[in-house]
Amino acid sequence: MERQYGWVIVAVGALMGCVGMGAMFSLAVFLDPIAADTGWSRAGISASMTVAFLAMGAGAFFWGAVSDRHGPRIVGIAGALLLGIGLVLASRATSLLGFQLAYGLFLGLAVGAFFAPMMATASAWFDRHRALAVSLVSAGLGMAPLTVAPFAQWLLTGHDWRGAQLVIGLVALAILLPAALLLRRPPMLALAAAPGAAATPGAGLTAHQALRTRQFVVLAVTFLACCLAHSGPIFHVVSYAVYCGVPAMAAVSVYGLQGLAGLGGRLLLGVLADRHGAKPVLIGGLLLQALAIGGFLVTRSLNELYVVAAVFGLAYGGVMPLYAVLAREYFGPRIMGTVFGAATMVSSLGMAAGPAVGGWIFDRFGSYAGLHLSSLAIGLGAVAIAFTFPPVPRVRRVVPA
Repeated sequence: MERQYGWVIVAVGALMGCVGMGAMFSLAVFLDPIAADTGWSRAGISASMTVAFLAMGAGAFFWGAVSDRHGPRIVGIAGALLLGIGLVLASRATSLLGFQLAYGLFLGLAVGAFFAPMMATASAWFDRHRALAVSLVSAGLGMAPLTVAPFAQWLLTGHDWRGAQLVIGLVALAILLPAALLLRRPPMLALAAAPGAAATPGAGLTAHQALRTRQFVVLAVTFLACCLAHSGPIFHVVSYAVYCGVPAMAAVSVYGLQGLAGLGGRLLLGVLADRHGAKPVLIGGLLLQALAIGGFLVTRSLNELYVVAAVFGLAYGGVMPLYAVLAREYFGPRIMGTVFGAATMVSSLGMAAGPAVGGWIFDRFGSYAGLHLSSLAIGLGAVAIAFTFPPVPRVRRVVPA
């Protein structure tokens, strides 16, 4: 049964996701100014995102286990501190390696604390409307391009990139530290042990056992292929729009529209998943994502970019929270943070590869066509893998002896 405070958890999780992921993905806005100011290559700067996604994956697994054992509040506080410190250090970096480590390690570990643990926590607060609640937490990620990215672009009109990143770091600390104090452990963990409580098959597994099941393997591999497909097109959409002749501020608006559509996609697919099940909705969303990536191959004008970015954002935004919903349905709330954190760690390999590969393709060939072609193929592969998901177990009622 839902507790009213669960919606506070949803709001805090969405806020943390918005600020954290927005700060990390603001590197897409800073990419050209950093390259122009420092002479560092696009591939080298983009590699900071590779480091960040690898750190995010490891952090999601670690922070998920910490959240399962000690609750989400300490995780949220740690993430807020890491995010603010990382941005401050990155803004002072004088070498490419120093920037990659400061931006990549600190921001990656911070977002790892916000992404998987917060969605796992929200899912455990709800019985009904679980997919919607998780989607609303994930909606914070969709708000990032509408808030942090335009804020970063506005700061760049009056500051250099170093000053802009410093301001974002200080603002992040001021917002996230108080918000983290509102986090609480889900009450459903206690209710699950009560006589007559609903029990999910697989909920009695240990974390080690759960990570060896077919359910987890398919979940993680589908998540990996999905992220590998969309990470490059997401990160390079601003640069691609500029490459197509779109002015810089308008290019950022393409990124913003993509994020707005992702927000709508999270809500739409979350409601559909509550009604029709997470698996079929996930498969449909993955197919739409692949087709939208292919659409970038034939877009050139600003209006065309708006259309394709909107469809792409709706698709990739909508599918992301469904992995958490499936993990909750397969394994229950007790080890949810660890299991979903492990799946996120696997998926982060895909998120890490896309930005660096996209930067290398552009540096090598002077075009993003290769990125979009390879992402289309991988996206269709994710659809095929998703068809192998085992049936979601039915919830049974525990009857006292």
